Amino acid sequence: MRFREFIGNDAVRMRLSGAFEGGRVSHCMLLSGPEGSGKHTLARIIAAAMVCTGGPEIPCGLCPACRKVFSGVHPDVITVDDADHKTVSVELVRRMSADVYIRPNEAGRKVYVIPRAQDLTEPAQNALLKILEEPPAYGTFLLLTTNAGRILPTIRSRCAELALGPVEKHEALAFLKARYPQAKPQELEDAFRRSGGFLGQAMRAMESDDLLPQAAAFAESYAAGDAFGVLQALVPLEKTKREQLIRILGQIRQWIVRSLEARSTPSARTPETDRLLAVRTGSELFAAAAALQTAIEDLELNASAGAVIGWLTAKLR
Repeated sequence: MRFREFIGNDAVRMRLSGAFEGGRVSHCMLLSGPEGSGKHTLARIIAAAMVCTGGPEIPCGLCPACRKVFSGVHPDVITVDDADHKTVSVELVRRMSADVYIRPNEAGRKVYVIPRAQDLTEPAQNALLKILEEPPAYGTFLLLTTNAGRILPTIRSRCAELALGPVEKHEALAFLKARYPQAKPQELEDAFRRSGGFLGQAMRAMESDDLLPQAAAFAESYAAGDAFGVLQALVPLEKTKREQLIRILGQIRQWIVRSLEARSTPSARTPETDRLLAVRTGSELFAAAAALQTAIEDLELNASAGAVIGWLTAKLR
């Protein structure tokens, strides 16, 4: 099996290889992990394995079916999502339900990928459950989520759960070095530290160090010890869309964590981290990073932006 091409998460790769080699592939898989953990990459590899017509190893990556999957154009690999809406509606799931009983166009299977399973509404999850209880033999479902706890237990009980964790440092650095051959070793080390071992986050760190305007406004005031400026930066975020707010808070948290790391790693110091460390104590920064992580997790659990920002204004001054 070519799951060895998926970097890290050896237990997950071995489990998938064993399932395909033994013909015990579940009709529903739940891929969970934070942003940048490789859920989408793994889903494409699994989908390719489902429809691959090459060999002897699958997915071969060379046959017409594999090439179509990796190009995003295979007619039997279908994404169920609507990026213009915060939630995945019951109407989308009902359309999938109608489509699943139409036989595949080219392959022996139809693979449905739900990239934001944590955003399925309760009616949508109940509609999905009905499909999973009695799917056609060729139907396969890949549910991707940043928070498996938001999936109904009745759905999870029908899925093979694959939880993705961070990549080992040596594997991550080798991957980053191959992808960014001109980067300095320290840049790769910094990206790995800031990512927590998740390659998607590491690549974003390599490709852009720029803070979003809202995060930059907070950083400017927080580093100056300006409590009123911090309040002015936070309050407008109440009206920000959930996904964008999570991204903003994540950038702020990464900036604080990077500054904390600079306290014990002189090579990681920059003028920006020095400025923050001159004004804020280590205990303040630890508390701020923890508060931001709690806020992000609450938003992922569907807490209102207003409530989260109101709580943060009391925690971050």
